[in-house]
Amino acid sequence: MVRTSSILAGAALVALLTACSALAPAAPPVDPSLAAPLNPIPTTLTGYLSKDDLNGAALLGPPPTPDSLQGKADRARYLETRSLEGSPRWAQAIVDNDLWGGGALKQYACKMGVALDETNTPATLKVLHRIELDVRTIGTPAKDAYNRPRPMIGDDRAICVPREDWMKTNASYPSGHSMTGWAWALILAELKPAKADSVLAVGKSVGDSRAICGVHYPSDIEAGRTLASAMVATLHGDPAFQSDMRRAHAEIARARTAPSGC
Repeated sequence: MVRTSSILAGAALVALLTACSALAPAAPPVDPSLAAPLNPIPTTLTGYLSKDDLNGAALLGPPPTPDSLQGKADRARYLETRSLEGSPRWAQAIVDNDLWGGGALKQYACKMGVALDETNTPATLKVLHRIELDVRTIGTPAKDAYNRPRPMIGDDRAICVPREDWMKTNASYPSGHSMTGWAWALILAELKPAKADSVLAVGKSVGDSRAICGVHYPSDIEAGRTLASAMVATLHGDPAFQSDMRRAHAEIARARTAPSGC
């Protein structure tokens, strides 16, 4: 999800995660006390890219129309996943929604066996922060170009996050959460190749969870991954990114602090 406002759902998230202790088998247990109430978290950093570095709208093309086969499949998936409310996969989707706090970042750390925090891996966090900002820079023009409504707009079935007014105007295609989750996974897999399979699995889960939550269609998620892959490829030609990645590589290679609560 690409957006400038914060999601104020910490209290509800903590309560639900406390109640739902059994998560999907592929995901590590998450300490609900680590769940951050703000997402994205504030930063003074800037991204690496400008909006002219990659034309996401042209790369992706338009989303499927509602009456197309893919559009109908998208809608069917939304309706099907509403039955998952209260299930372990639903609980995991809530965890994945929180990119920074006790959610996605924690899961990447657990899979890598490295504590990803300001004390242990500041250079790596800097890269992730700047990439998350690039997701907004590159993803927002594509969202605005196609202005696809989110699946739950005009529908009162359950979604896994609180409904907020910004959801009515923040378009569904491509998924910013999917972009961020997949871009982070690609970068972290590069920094820790021995753990690439499990790190990429977390990135996939982050995207898939957007459909489970009911806030994106599957084609939004795939578009997010496509745009994330193009974005990361573009970043590798950026000197500032290359410099930051060299520091992150060295940092991860010498990191000896394991994440807690895995």
